[in-house]
Amino acid sequence: MRVGILDIQGDVSEHLEMLKKINVEGVMVRYKKDLDSIDGLIIPGGESTVIGSILKARGMDKYILDIKIPVMGTCAGLILISEKVDDKDGLMPILKISVSRNAYGTQRESFETDLKINDVGSFRGVFIRAPRIDEVRKGVVLSYFNGKPVMVKDGRNIGLTFHPEIYGDERIHKLFVDGLD
Repeated sequence: MRVGILDIQGDVSEHLEMLKKINVEGVMVRYKKDLDSIDGLIIPGGESTVIGSILKARGMDKYILDIKIPVMGTCAGLILISEKVDDKDGLMPILKISVSRNAYGTQRESFETDLKINDVGSFRGVFIRAPRIDEVRKGVVLSYFNGKPVMVKDGRNIGLTFHPEIYGDERIHKLFVDGLD
């Protein structure tokens, strides 16, 4: 099993470390050709507009949709795989959800909190200029914060408004990888 981490921005090495902890080969993905040798893709946080522009310029956005590779998107990655973003069409509508960018506040208003996640248990969530999931049209909500979904799963795809890689807890990565079999 090989899982790629989109290597444009964000905690690429931290996601690689999570995969290593669960004995899964992690590879960095920079170009369309890199997608052909992986079983799943993690899109980390960062600036969604920058990441999205690079994905489009490299033809990766359409290719990801065409090959139907399972994706786990965290923070900016979630924005990129959402059907609707700030009431506009999303770049890669993998998850049938609507999100609002930076809805939990600015960089200074970033926070951590303990979440209860179905199939995972208690988990420390780190929200950094996090998007908010406003509507889930398809899929299962695995976790809520203040009554709003913060983690959604639809088939083999997972979207999170928070960063699961920061504290070294590999359980969410394991949940994603287990769904690839």
